[in-house]
Amino acid sequence: MVEGLRERKKRQTLRRISDVAISLFVARGFDQVTIAEVAEAAEVSPNTVYNYFHTKEDLVLPPEAASHRRLAGIVAARGVGRSAARAVLVHLRQEVRDRERTVGLTPGFGRVLAMMLATPSLAARLSDLAVQNVDELAALLAEETGAPAGDPVPRLVASQIGWFHSLIFAEIGTRTLAGEEPDAIAEPVLTLLDAIEDLLGKRVLEYAVREVS
Repeated sequence: MVEGLRERKKRQTLRRISDVAISLFVARGFDQVTIAEVAEAAEVSPNTVYNYFHTKEDLVLPPEAASHRRLAGIVAARGVGRSAARAVLVHLRQEVRDRERTVGLTPGFGRVLAMMLATPSLAARLSDLAVQNVDELAALLAEETGAPAGDPVPRLVASQIGWFHSLIFAEIGTRTLAGEEPDAIAEPVLTLLDAIEDLLGKRVLEYAVREVS
């Protein structure tokens, strides 16, 4: 589907406001910057900011980018013959190879990450997102596999996927905060993904294989 002019302008405005806000938060601290100051710097009204971002935290972690359904979305979109765990492994590998912003592999992200971890409300949201992603994925796996009520396997598999997903983000974060550049981080993270796949058991790697498109 081709993006229309209105949708493109909306996306560009959203990105501009978010980028301006993050720059201010990094420079001065999240709690020291007001929405009015973000609006002034982005050359929009405060109401425009609120139209795009319902909370101040959304300026840093917008729901469409930092989604509680990220894992469920990746798994739901997998191709025929691919399991849930392998779908997430493949997706992460591609994001790392492409130095995607979604995994923090962009220049200057270290300062943004440090700001987020130093802000209790943002750190709490990151923690909540990890839990919510496992919850949503567990529900999807239970539905797809027809697991009976009370069957612990969908949640156990979702928890394993959530574990290695969080581990990759933690590894990228640790290396970023240590001052490593995205290109230097990518290779060891890809090696870590290979090690994770080798470590995961057959039961997890072959669970919920997509049989039909």
